[in-house]
Amino acid sequence: MASPDSPVADLAIVNCTALIDTSAGRARFAPDTTITIDQGRFVSIDTHPEGAPAAREVIDARGMVAMPGLINTHCHAAMTLFRGAAEDVAVTNWFNDYIWPMEVNVGERDVYLGTLLAAAEMIECGVTTFADHYFFMEQAAAAVMTSGLRANLGSAFFSSQGPVGLAASVAFAEEWNGRADGRITTSIAPHAPYTVSDDDLVGAAEAATRLGVKVHTHAAEDIVQTNKSLASRGITPIDVLDRTGVLEAGCIVAHGNGIVPGDIPLLAKWRDRVGVTHGPKGYLKFALGPLTPIMDLTAAGVPVGYCTDGAASNNTLDILENMRVTACLQKQIVDDATWFTSGTALHMAGPGSAAVLGMKGQIGELRQGAAADVILVDLSGFHCQPLHDIAAALAYSVQPTDVRTTIVDGRVLMRDRELLTIDRTSLLAEFRERARWITDRSHGRTIQDYTAH
Repeated sequence: MASPDSPVADLAIVNCTALIDTSAGRARFAPDTTITIDQGRFVSIDTHPEGAPAAREVIDARGMVAMPGLINTHCHAAMTLFRGAAEDVAVTNWFNDYIWPMEVNVGERDVYLGTLLAAAEMIECGVTTFADHYFFMEQAAAAVMTSGLRANLGSAFFSSQGPVGLAASVAFAEEWNGRADGRITTSIAPHAPYTVSDDDLVGAAEAATRLGVKVHTHAAEDIVQTNKSLASRGITPIDVLDRTGVLEAGCIVAHGNGIVPGDIPLLAKWRDRVGVTHGPKGYLKFALGPLTPIMDLTAAGVPVGYCTDGAASNNTLDILENMRVTACLQKQIVDDATWFTSGTALHMAGPGSAAVLGMKGQIGELRQGAAADVILVDLSGFHCQPLHDIAAALAYSVQPTDVRTTIVDGRVLMRDRELLTIDRTSLLAEFRERARWITDRSHGRTIQDYTAH
């Protein structure tokens, strides 16, 4: 029992089953746990509580699992505006005939609305941190501040923009890093080695090192890109990142389906600062193959984390769905049902994804001193019963609607499925109105050419 003189915490979660460890491919849960949060940090994860905690607010999570907030390691949040607008086409046509012509229409307000709607969707899906790579990023940052989420934001650029592209990306990263009480971190965001020159990649790496941030870029997205790079330059896209200093600076490598065996040592050399994102649903839709070599990367100590990419390709921003697809695919790919266990799937969702963003130990774990990003998941639904294996239920059965409460930095953003920071009605009204004509391609213009790689 807390004494009258005990410090009063901001928030306590009581009677939960807490996910306390995911190491060695196994997940450990502690029933009847009390989690205490103060000033945005976990003060204690008490697996043997005695009496009621001293807290200004107490959430009774009886019957629920408390787990680290989910992390989306790569997305284009504002592309919710294009959800369903380019379906059942090859990736080259998707870019050249649909997405890049439609993106000509995107303005600042669109990015705010699209990102805020993405934030609402992610909060409802239990995502507490996302890494975003897009345009008009001041507006994305504003949406992050409104929503209460945590985000790593990068202002994307192409070398076709001239020197202004890199300069704007660097200026954004410098101005916004650490904003929103530290919830916003930043990256330098060259689009990809096939749309950004080596000189600009060098400049991005140098700026990232100077500012203490990462470079967030698409690379080796599929084996076609890798083969074309080998044919035209004699080196892979990952080798390009290595030679331009991007890997040494620290890099979020988006997708990496075209990573080949010779790339693994290059990535492993910088495994303390490099990570790869993986969003298999979109890859399957585009009939891409092979997929990111997760087994080889993790064996080499290179962190891999889940991502959704944009809703224009993945349709949802649901990390639980991508975790489930990944877990099933990995067993099939390596022909081993014992590989990629439920515990491994949950580890990649937590510490693995946190490491991709360079935030291992800061997020993705329920541990004293870490940022208080936590979700409460209800496993009482028929689709999760009986609970013979909680980890398996989380990896294979849970749906986004089972996420009841989402907390970021100790602040409750959703309680019992009610959004507390975003007005659903007004957001949807303006978002839908804008989305009615943002897909117009009659102007005949485009922002880039995918065949350039």
